[in-house]
Amino acid sequence: MSKTHPVIDVIIPAFNEEKSIGKVLEDIPKAWVREVIVSDNNSRDNTASIAKAKGATVLFQKEKGYGNACLKAIQYISSKTNLPDIVVFIDGDYSDYPEELPLLVQPILVHDCDLVIGSRALGQMEKGAMLPQQIFGNWLATGLIRLLYNHHFTDLGPFRAIRYDVLMAMNMQDKDFGWTVEMQVRAAKMKLKTTEIPVRYRRRIGQSKVSGTLRGTILAGHKILWTIFKLI
Repeated sequence: MSKTHPVIDVIIPAFNEEKSIGKVLEDIPKAWVREVIVSDNNSRDNTASIAKAKGATVLFQKEKGYGNACLKAIQYISSKTNLPDIVVFIDGDYSDYPEELPLLVQPILVHDCDLVIGSRALGQMEKGAMLPQQIFGNWLATGLIRLLYNHHFTDLGPFRAIRYDVLMAMNMQDKDFGWTVEMQVRAAKMKLKTTEIPVRYRRRIGQSKVSGTLRGTILAGHKILWTIFKLI
């Protein structure tokens, strides 16, 4: 991997994010990124057309699930002749600050880290950006990872960067809510070199498909805990 000119691809799983996806794409530092892939998870709005108009490659994943959308994009990237050095994941709801991407990949380029998590817990978070159940869920999940796998994280934040070869070696499987925690548990089991950097976090545009409903919160919480224990 060239540390001066790394090949970086960005994956954005998106479901009904027409009000925010354009803002996310506009704020991604173009000079740092080869391609931005929006994996449209069967949206019923104009997410896809807006993403295309902003220059993103749009894939269509009809099978619902955050993990399914990510896996579709990884499959696409893996079919390329020129594979990336780094893959960055970010949500399409504009809660993260895409312009912080250079900070996120820096530990990989400078310190040879394998995985970097953008930690909302360590950074500046707008009041109300995370609901109490999200904060508690993060605390519980990262505590269990520390207890069971002896690996320290403070957050399951969606804004993250990972070396492409490491991502492929993980053989990610989760198709929905457990995607982020599966990646971190696999990193712990593989004894990868990981770190976290503080990132800013704001209220998302629109309602969360997970934490915005009681059913979504319960399902996500159950899946996260199940994922942590099943990989032991």
